[in-house]
Amino acid sequence: MRPVTFKLHITRRTPYLLAMLVTLMVCLYSMGPENLPGGGGLKQLELLTFDWRVRHAADRPAEVAPNLGYVDISDDSIAEVARGAHGPPLGLYWPRSIYGRILRELTAQGARVVAFDVLFGELRPDHAPFEVVKDQFVESDEFFAAQCRTNQRAIIAAANGIVPPAIFRTNAWRLGHIEAVKDKDGVLRRAKPYVDFRDWNEDIRDFARINGVKLTNAVVEPRRVKLPLSNGQVFILRLDPQGRYDRYDLVGARRPPGKPPVLRTAAEDRRIWNLGIVAAARQLQLDLSKPEFDRARNVMILRGPNVVREVQLDKDGCFPIDWALPIQSRRLTKETFHSMLENDSTRRESPDVRVHEIWRNKLVFIGSTATGNDLTDRGATPFAKETELVSKHWNVANMFLTDRFIRRMSHAEELLLLAAIGVVTTLLTLRARAPWGTAGILALAGGFILVALVAYVRHRYWMPIVLPVAGSLLNHAVLVSYQVIFEQKEKRRIRGVFSKLVSPNVVNELLSTETLNLGGARRNITVLFADVRGFTTLTDKNQANADAYVKEHNLSGAAAEAYFDEVARETLETVNIYLATIADRIKEHDGTLDKYIGDCVMAFWGAPVATERHAVACVRCAVAAQRAMWGLNEQRRQENKLRKAENLQRTAAGQPPRPLLDRLALGTGINSGVCIVGLMGSVKHIFSYTVFGREVNLASRLEGVSGRGRIIIGETTLADIQRSDTELAKTCVALDPVHVKGIEKEVPIYEVPWKTPEMLAIEAEEAAEKAAEKAAQSAPAEPRRAEAMIASAPAEPRATDSPAL
Repeated sequence: MRPVTFKLHITRRTPYLLAMLVTLMVCLYSMGPENLPGGGGLKQLELLTFDWRVRHAADRPAEVAPNLGYVDISDDSIAEVARGAHGPPLGLYWPRSIYGRILRELTAQGARVVAFDVLFGELRPDHAPFEVVKDQFVESDEFFAAQCRTNQRAIIAAANGIVPPAIFRTNAWRLGHIEAVKDKDGVLRRAKPYVDFRDWNEDIRDFARINGVKLTNAVVEPRRVKLPLSNGQVFILRLDPQGRYDRYDLVGARRPPGKPPVLRTAAEDRRIWNLGIVAAARQLQLDLSKPEFDRARNVMILRGPNVVREVQLDKDGCFPIDWALPIQSRRLTKETFHSMLENDSTRRESPDVRVHEIWRNKLVFIGSTATGNDLTDRGATPFAKETELVSKHWNVANMFLTDRFIRRMSHAEELLLLAAIGVVTTLLTLRARAPWGTAGILALAGGFILVALVAYVRHRYWMPIVLPVAGSLLNHAVLVSYQVIFEQKEKRRIRGVFSKLVSPNVVNELLSTETLNLGGARRNITVLFADVRGFTTLTDKNQANADAYVKEHNLSGAAAEAYFDEVARETLETVNIYLATIADRIKEHDGTLDKYIGDCVMAFWGAPVATERHAVACVRCAVAAQRAMWGLNEQRRQENKLRKAENLQRTAAGQPPRPLLDRLALGTGINSGVCIVGLMGSVKHIFSYTVFGREVNLASRLEGVSGRGRIIIGETTLADIQRSDTELAKTCVALDPVHVKGIEKEVPIYEVPWKTPEMLAIEAEEAAEKAAEKAAQSAPAEPRRAEAMIASAPAEPRATDSPAL
């Protein structure tokens, strides 16, 4: 027969392989969640944890550049300009000259950079001219362009395909794009370092404006440009090999004979950097024309004479904004737009009056915090749902000035993190007992979240939170489900096999064992045989009484069979009471109940769970079993006393007497030694977990010589007891060696006394009662007959009795 092995965990590797599979799935998920079902949801949760970290970081001081500030176009400024406090009254759409004045004043105060978060998308000839000096006027747009050209510190905004007219962009120091890169939830968290756009010729832009053409939909082909018109038609503009067009073709005019074509370049591809980056590059002297890209690390590198800035980009080519300087920060220089106009007016009208100057070497951003009009520039950021978005520009500039960028964990680092968390989660789940495993996982998740928070607040290191925590919880849930569904099922099967053979403590120890070999092994054990004495006599007596009752009452057929079955059931019930008493003691002492051999019980200690005190446990179990048998017999003896008294009355009433309860004895044989332990039987039929060998046979022979109410042990059992329990060993009594079947030499045997003084006293009392009964039964027959007649005669009526009728 092949060895049989019960594996309580199905296989040792199964849960670890399952954990590896879950961890692998989480790792694969991390490499492309946007392409997987539900990926956007986890990404959104991760972004919310980023917002939470940003808000925590804002409460703690961070390194910021000291020369950042903004001029605020506030509601108050709009009201002041509208009432003409510092010039002619103006409506909401201000002439460009007003921005030229602000630029002039900031230049006078020594500002290093003036960055306009205001779009100048087209020329406004409808605006009133600006009076430069008394009675000398200049067009509003020209005044602003002149200030840009003269001061060479203005950065003009571009966004969403809107590029300032040539007069502005050629005179300004730089262009800076102000496009907001919002996530799907509408929150501004990232910035694009630059945008590449097509700079169309002014003629084409005018043509597009007049004819309703969206230049973003224009298609440039090698020798032509397709311009989709608003009426659904497409205007084809022919190009020469150098990408130039004839202006006569665009305006639809016929070129006069003999005149050469007026050739102009249709468009040029340009790159506009982020407004905040351009402002910082002015101070750091970064070369924006030669950015470098490390594709392996997904990093953009900008170099200056003495500085290098490395910016980590995401897959969309954006970088997260460090919101270190909220608009209400005291470390940010601030001034209102109308106050700057007042300073400019004062400087021009009263040159001798000293103006309060706060902008020396500052990087100044001009933007709107106004509400309820076209200048409104608010939106959701990690701080709040309504934030002044002009703040993104100086926060971007601050990142470059301080060289403090948010660095996200790379894919390789994230995979290592997920693998490490998977290993720790697996070990906690499989090694720790419930509920400590779950508590450990929750503590691990909480600790990891705290570490991620500290890493961001102190180092701007963005560690993912959602996927590692979700992965650890998923791994834990899968392993716990596996344990519940598979391992618990296997444990229930093992519990079912052994719960009727061993004590619950032994069952629990079996279930906690990694691998339990039940297929055959040599073990040092102690074997017990306990035989119920008197069972054969009881059976014969009950059968004889049943035969006599059937004859006396003339029962036959089904009635006789029914009576015989009832007697057999009562006989078996009696024996089962005694056998159950013995079996209970075996389980209480952590023994393994092997089998019932008729009226004999076989059990052993030391397997399937090994123990060094197997002999002591077995002998103490035998003592407990004898005492339990004695207690059971004592209960039945007391019950028999009651039945004897009851039977006198039943006999007098002509009813059959109740049978007296039989009392049985127990003979016990115990031996220790090395035996073979394992499952015997057939895989297709019945297994029996048992032991066999010479020492088992000797234990059975010792039971045969034990007689009634005695415990006989072998020499090796006594030796084991002497090593483990000297007090118990001292009570053992040596007997004369005996010859037993199958063993040539005489076998030394020992008896273990088990009766207490109280038991001996009760037995002496019972012996005296039996002697008295016997003496009474040996008295002359006549007195006994007379006593019986007197006992059965009716009582004389008393005076209170009613007269007989």
